[in-house]
Amino acid sequence: MTKQEKNEVIEVLKEKFSQYNNFYITNTESLTVDQINKLRRVCFNKNVEMKVAKNTLIRKALEGIDSARFSGVFESLNGVTALMFSENAKEPALIISDFRKGPKDSGKPALKAAFIDGDVFAGDEQLKTLTTLKSKQDLIGEIIGLLQSPAKNVISGLNAGNKLAGLVKALEERAAN
Repeated sequence: MTKQEKNEVIEVLKEKFSQYNNFYITNTESLTVDQINKLRRVCFNKNVEMKVAKNTLIRKALEGIDSARFSGVFESLNGVTALMFSENAKEPALIISDFRKGPKDSGKPALKAAFIDGDVFAGDEQLKTLTTLKSKQDLIGEIIGLLQSPAKNVISGLNAGNKLAGLVKALEERAAN
């Protein structure tokens, strides 16, 4: 690979790292060509971009953007590395988990690290945590539901109060007669 080609790869990677707030670093070393092609198809269908690049080029691209921000990721750059880029932080974790459930569960692809909105999740043991992440929209919906709940309780209490006041008034009228 010429210096010019390396610089082009670094620029493409910089663009991807800048475009996405979430990316996964995986080890695809023991996968066959068929398995990698299947993984790429699944990623494509789920709007996850998968790129394979040399670790030194990935490191240079990350350092070119912000070395301090991505410092937790550098330890994971060893062996064969495939990057998965996604808008949805949870989707690559689900793809990896589902892919492992195939007939030959070899634990591959292995998760080396994930960079999710500024946080680094290092190690394959973090995969379960990443599959349970809630999206920003899910969290906003839960917060709105929690905020609406007290208001609904007050309104239903006031409505019940009208019924109660009506019963008391009816009893007063009955007692007066």
